[in-house]
Amino acid sequence: MELLYLINGFIIGLSASIPLGPVGLICIQKTLNSKLKNGIVSGIGAASADTFFAVVAAFGISAVHNFIETQQMYLRLIGGIILIGLGLKFFLTNPAIQIRKQRNRGNSLYADFVSVFALTLSNPLTVFVFGAVFAGFGIIPNNSTWFEMFELVIGIFIGASVWWILLVSAVNFFRHKFRLRRLWWMNKIMGAIITAFGVFAIVSVLFLKL
Repeated sequence: MELLYLINGFIIGLSASIPLGPVGLICIQKTLNSKLKNGIVSGIGAASADTFFAVVAAFGISAVHNFIETQQMYLRLIGGIILIGLGLKFFLTNPAIQIRKQRNRGNSLYADFVSVFALTLSNPLTVFVFGAVFAGFGIIPNNSTWFEMFELVIGIFIGASVWWILLVSAVNFFRHKFRLRRLWWMNKIMGAIITAFGVFAIVSVLFLKL
């Protein structure tokens, strides 16, 4: 049944996105510091990167797969740098000034998409995770048609996008409960956590060399 691939993809995309790592914190903070649309666009960036990894795993694109495997040290390093940059940006952001800026000009949705897309793409382990999940679902690319695998990938994108939209919408719904003082502290705490993730990613590169 071809529809089953779409449903399985939706479940996989949703499940893969639920764990709140640094990308989740960034999408939440972008929603609180800016607007709902910034959080949604950031989430779509994460969903797009996950879908790219799903395509590599599903269609067995060996050239990309080999590149990810051999260059994971540099990918982690790039991801760590992006995390540290975003973490420090959140840590140093003053909510009052940010709100005034929003009134004068809109934040760049393109920048939000690209930054989260690049960050998610810098985690090379994701492609192997999707490969393992496909095996767990009994999905074998060699035994599936191209259309079935296409349905699977579309389902993954929809599932991941739905999760991010629900998450940032829930955060935006409770936005009124976050006073400036609380937002200030959240920027400090989440900024510090995201920066720590970045430092950990860069330190982990040292272990790849061993």
